Amino acid sequence: MKTAHLCPNEYEHAFWTEGKLVIGLDEAGRGPLAGPLSVAGVIFPIGYENPDIYDSKALSEKKREKLYDQILEDALWAEVIEVSPADIDRYDIYHADMRAMEQIAAESGVSCILTDAMPFQNGTEVISLVKGDQKSISIAAASILAKVTRDRIMVQYDQEYPQYGFAKHKGYPTKQHLEALRKYGITPIHRRSFRPVAVQQEQLDLFPDEK
Repeated sequence: MKTAHLCPNEYEHAFWTEGKLVIGLDEAGRGPLAGPLSVAGVIFPIGYENPDIYDSKALSEKKREKLYDQILEDALWAEVIEVSPADIDRYDIYHADMRAMEQIAAESGVSCILTDAMPFQNGTEVISLVKGDQKSISIAAASILAKVTRDRIMVQYDQEYPQYGFAKHKGYPTKQHLEALRKYGITPIHRRSFRPVAVQQEQLDLFPDEK
């Protein structure tokens, strides 16, 4: 009997039955105003199962942390790339995400690729799944690695910029974050191409002596 959060591996099985390894790709941090975009890829052994692995957003922090270690132990190969705010501003968030996924896919050496709603031409077989982190165990595992990695980074940034509350909201545009942005200004880890940050920058350009 399936659990409420059982993530199937039916998409993997389509390749596994042919003896092909599969990489699942996902990211964390597309929406925040600050911090990096974390992009991950995971390759599991053929036939791998773990009923606890699911969309990272649906799991508790404690559960994600536990699964993070389990995934790294069980995976044949895994990688996480951190895309800087500068590169997000340079390429835009969508293309920065795509570039990182393409890089991970190329470095993995696997041609069968499952992504969470990110189509690209890299490999012989790429399947882009809407809500892929709820449909593929490999994508779900990548979502967990990406989120745990990014959350840890934002907690570290909270030590450097304690007035912004990064440990709590992880850079997302919460009321607390927006108020801190208006009060304290833009940090080096803010994404200047994102509207609330861009508006703040425009105000600083217009009134450079005001803080």
